[in-house]
Amino acid sequence: MRYSDYECFQLWFDSGVAFVSIDHPPINLLDEMLSQELDKLGRELEADESVRVVILQSALPDFFIAHSGLGRVTAASKTASQTRSFRLTQMIGERFRNMPKVIIAKIEGRARGGGNEIALAADMCFAATGKAVFSNPEVAIGLVPGGGATQRLPRLVGRGRALEVLLGCDDFSAELAERYGYINRALPADELTPFVERLAHRIASFPAHTVAHVKTAVDRGAFSSLSEGLLVEAHESDLSVASEVTQARVREALRLGAETREGELEMEFLSRLSPGIAGKTVS
Repeated sequence: MRYSDYECFQLWFDSGVAFVSIDHPPINLLDEMLSQELDKLGRELEADESVRVVILQSALPDFFIAHSGLGRVTAASKTASQTRSFRLTQMIGERFRNMPKVIIAKIEGRARGGGNEIALAADMCFAATGKAVFSNPEVAIGLVPGGGATQRLPRLVGRGRALEVLLGCDDFSAELAERYGYINRALPADELTPFVERLAHRIASFPAHTVAHVKTAVDRGAFSSLSEGLLVEAHESDLSVASEVTQARVREALRLGAETREGELEMEFLSRLSPGIAGKTVS
């Protein structure tokens, strides 16, 4: 059976949205068990065409993911190999980044170290004011963050602020993280879940292949030269235009009022587009 044999997650699904609630008491430690299950779950979600958006959240009120398990550090070989290879947390993050669906992190507690790196790997991150906490404290105990933070943070907040986070080892509130561009938005705790779920269902209602093309265009183009990025964007746009799903979607939009004065004032016709068309995928 799909999505079976998980001990660290509560899972439920609704209209193309997968809700992944991390439940690994007492602190959602990113230890061997949680890491292996997160890797397995990422593979299953990636292959599941019925899932178009994933919400990562926590069942524990005080912790999203505390940090990576330090036991793995003490058990590690004292001789470093000269052959470079990816860490498991990096691979989990890259799977989130590259899968053709949207990953949203919803943070209501502490996301430190490896937990912060999982949040950084999400496509979007929203956090509760007065509750969410972000940090990378590894340097304080002699470690270099090894789950993606040294690469993802500078791309989000710039070099200076990334070094402040990584070398200062201080906690960042949701409000300060938002100001730095670390997360998408900081929201009052009672507004966070409704906002994230509305956004997730809205994205899940759109054509799945188009969402995938936009992610590819951003990831492959935005961090290279502008001219190369524009070529990537043009190619992904061409692929979407060639899709039968897109062609049907455009015809329906025109029928419902697109490009009319009344239709374009509020674009209310978008909410009346057929969910069946949105949900299809193109091979």
